[in-house]
Amino acid sequence: MEGNMRRLPLVAAIVAAALFVAAVAGFGGALEGYAQATHPVGLLGARGLPRALAFNVLGFVLPGLLAAFVAWRLRAEVGDDAPWAMRIGAWLALLSALAFAGQGLLALDLADLESSASRAHATAWTLWWVALLPATLLLAVAGLRRGTRWRALAAASLLLAAAIILLAFLPLRLMEPALAQRTVFAAWLAWLLVAAWSCDGRETQAPARAE
Repeated sequence: MEGNMRRLPLVAAIVAAALFVAAVAGFGGALEGYAQATHPVGLLGARGLPRALAFNVLGFVLPGLLAAFVAWRLRAEVGDDAPWAMRIGAWLALLSALAFAGQGLLALDLADLESSASRAHATAWTLWWVALLPATLLLAVAGLRRGTRWRALAAASLLLAAAIILLAFLPLRLMEPALAQRTVFAAWLAWLLVAAWSCDGRETQAPARAE
């Protein structure tokens, strides 16, 4: 029973990734005129478009809530004796996941992309990566100091942080914003799988440094 409970975060991460990829590919393919290379993911859930509610639930809300569960389990696994950077990093990862889900609750307004609804969606998107960047940096630094169990998470966190920084400031001529967005989403989902795997807890962990 305990082993099954420990596998729940990994199952949640796999389902979150599968739901998001399937939703973007499926709903994007069904929407006439939609191009994955040039249109943002959030456009699939914009008000006024067919199947927008279904996409928001399957593409944003459910994956975001599953990711939040993984982050919550990660916070529980690092323990209260962990360095403050690791504890805060896990909480920020949880906040980021909830912001990701919020993109589905705060849908774009197709009739007015400058409306308050559209700005709210953009705010949720911004909060997702703004919370995720310090989360990954903190988890990378702290994870490297806590033994072999957390080294994979630390490495994945460092790579995700680098991807966020690079793609956030990449000149538009080098990559379409829509492709940059999808690349960061993919990197986050890969990181989520590593974070879930790290929650297994069966490896021996080095004693935490008191801080």
